[in-house]
Amino acid sequence: MKKILITGSNGLLGQKLAELLLPNPEIELLATSRGENKLAALFPTLPFASMDVTDQAQVEQVVSRFQPTHLIHTAAMTNVDQCESDREGALKLNRDAVQYLVDACEKYHVHLIHVSTDFIFDGEDGPYTEEAAASPVNYYGETKRLAEEVVKSASCRWAILRTVLVYGVAHDYGRTNIVLWVRDSLRAGKVIKVVEDQFRTPTLAEDLAMGCWLAAKHDAEGIFNISGKEMLTPYQMAMQVADYFNLDKGLIDKADETTFSQPARRPPKTGFIITKAETQLGYAPRSFMEGIRIVAEQAEAL
Repeated sequence: MKKILITGSNGLLGQKLAELLLPNPEIELLATSRGENKLAALFPTLPFASMDVTDQAQVEQVVSRFQPTHLIHTAAMTNVDQCESDREGALKLNRDAVQYLVDACEKYHVHLIHVSTDFIFDGEDGPYTEEAAASPVNYYGETKRLAEEVVKSASCRWAILRTVLVYGVAHDYGRTNIVLWVRDSLRAGKVIKVVEDQFRTPTLAEDLAMGCWLAAKHDAEGIFNISGKEMLTPYQMAMQVADYFNLDKGLIDKADETTFSQPARRPPKTGFIITKAETQLGYAPRSFMEGIRIVAEQAEAL
């Protein structure tokens, strides 16, 4: 029996983990998030505890009470431009909270699975293996790099799962995703500008959740790249979305990083080589076109 505590259960990845793990009779699950449980209507049987990961006493209390075997840490400030403008808040949530979780995991002998990002890299030499040296170009990436250093120095068992451009459909969640944004814009007849000079390996949220579970299931330790396999630009993604929904591709204009004035720089070419996760964990991500189909079906069901 594995006892798994999830942080950030109200977020996209947290929701997908709850959906994946709750039906498994070999898992005792505890979902945690700051504030109320937004998943109560979706998953009435989901055990939930309110936990603010930036409150060390609260983290200690919840981990002490539940005594998990594994903790999957998904909570983070992931809005790249917000991290640039609120550096104090970003550091508190993305680095300091990780230290509190590490402290609790060390004390109660918990296996920590920490979700990280391709934005720890400068994007000059992608796609990256697990051994590549970090060199972030924005503050979000820097806070996540610092968090990785905290995890790497932990005395508990740990795994770092790095991912790229996660997309999916979530319940009661303010942010959209590239698939639905493109679909809805084109259906409304809007011209959209989409960058063609950034390269990523986009990751379906369900695939990332499966990667997290595989890491827990196999008691994996070390760093693993968990993303899609296809290297695509956002422009190429948008064109695939238009193809899937049979929408007017003429409404999609090519853009580059100079088109938009964003506070934070974006790395030009990241993306991951996922061989290690495939061979050691049995990780098998869906294609982007298959991801579009899954997102489309879920969006229709909302």
